[in-house]
Amino acid sequence: MKTAVLITPTHPDDSSQAVRESAAAAREAGVELVATPEEHRKHGDAAADVTTVEVLPESPDLCLVLGGDGSILYALRRYAGTEVPVFGINFGTIGFLAAAERDQLRDGLERAFSGRFEVMTLPGLELGTGQGAALNDITFIRQPQGRVAELSYRIADQEVGHVRCDGLVAATPAGSTGYNLANAGPILAWGVEGYVVSFIAPHTLTARALVVAPDDVLHVRNAAGREPVEIEFDGDRSSQLEPGDEIEVRFRNGIGRLAQIEGANFYQRIREKFGRLAR
Repeated sequence: MKTAVLITPTHPDDSSQAVRESAAAAREAGVELVATPEEHRKHGDAAADVTTVEVLPESPDLCLVLGGDGSILYALRRYAGTEVPVFGINFGTIGFLAAAERDQLRDGLERAFSGRFEVMTLPGLELGTGQGAALNDITFIRQPQGRVAELSYRIADQEVGHVRCDGLVAATPAGSTGYNLANAGPILAWGVEGYVVSFIAPHTLTARALVVAPDDVLHVRNAAGREPVEIEFDGDRSSQLEPGDEIEVRFRNGIGRLAQIEGANFYQRIREKFGRLAR
């Protein structure tokens, strides 16, 4: 390993000391740790030993993230479709995607820079407009203070749902523990091929989440005469779906590469992060 990229959250809070330790660990391992000027502005002297680059390299050996799931997702999207593994150390709240927790910083850094980790390939979701990929979910959500949305979706030319609601979420297995879970949608274990569609606050008693086969294309339609709905990729605004318009969502394998400690178990992670599913 020769080069690693460093990414931290927009509001880094208490991760500056971790940046200092990351730079020291990289130097000991003979790895050049690089980051944008923005990282240096966030962390000041703590990033003094991190090399500044105006543009992040396209093919580093590793992307190290000191942050929560949002920062890890940003890194996964940044290096989507490449061979770059993303190694997250949790400095956020839940850190479901992280390989290590903040109290495991030293061991996590040693594993990251020595390459002692496994790589899990994650699927993603893409819009038919070619706007890139989401690793967690693509969300269609009504505008703030706007009217209730009226959304429908069809699969294999069959309309499956059509309700007034606050929005709709299409989630990957990795993203099924996010917005979809809040919608009472099912959790999909990592490794499941497929995705789940769920309505946000549907105005009906009959709307249910649906697990969709990987090759089936989702068509989402915003009813004519309503208002535009926002389209978000992993929580970041992307574009709008105008009234009367329809858009495709497709499942794609092999989008992201997530580093994990050897022996990490999805079901153990579910219990640690969310508690037992029933008591």
